[in-house]
Amino acid sequence: MSDVMRWRYGDTQPVVAPVDSTTVIEIGDLVYWDGDDAKPASLQPDQGNEAANQQLFASKFLGVAMQRSPAGSASPIRVATAGVFEFPTPETALRLGDWVGVDENDAGTALENQRLVKVTVADNAVGRVVRAASGTVWVAVCSTIMAGGVKGTTA
Repeated sequence: MSDVMRWRYGDTQPVVAPVDSTTVIEIGDLVYWDGDDAKPASLQPDQGNEAANQQLFASKFLGVAMQRSPAGSASPIRVATAGVFEFPTPETALRLGDWVGVDENDAGTALENQRLVKVTVADNAVGRVVRAASGTVWVAVCSTIMAGGVKGTTA
């Protein structure tokens, strides 16, 4: 997917994160913290099923890329750790307050960089729905690395 500015409103509480020169990140990518640098969701090693992939990603969720990092660049990028962002979703029945996590690709081998789905447990979530429409969802994201992740026990 190409660069898409997904931010809609709210304080983004940005951080500046390092990126390896071999990592490509596009604006709008959901990124995780890999110990010493930011990486897009699709680079997370496959955990065997969607729920396990979502849980690992959510535990390392840094935020949403607000700058791109092309191949060969080792410049740090700005990452939003909060705010409301609009993402595509295959879901048709999302409601206010539902948890959402990163969707898995159709092959079931990797996470998507810019697509969310409903999840049933907070451990798999990167945010909560604030507005839903056909094909898209507006989500209040909450970085696990910077803010402890999605709060609450029920959806």
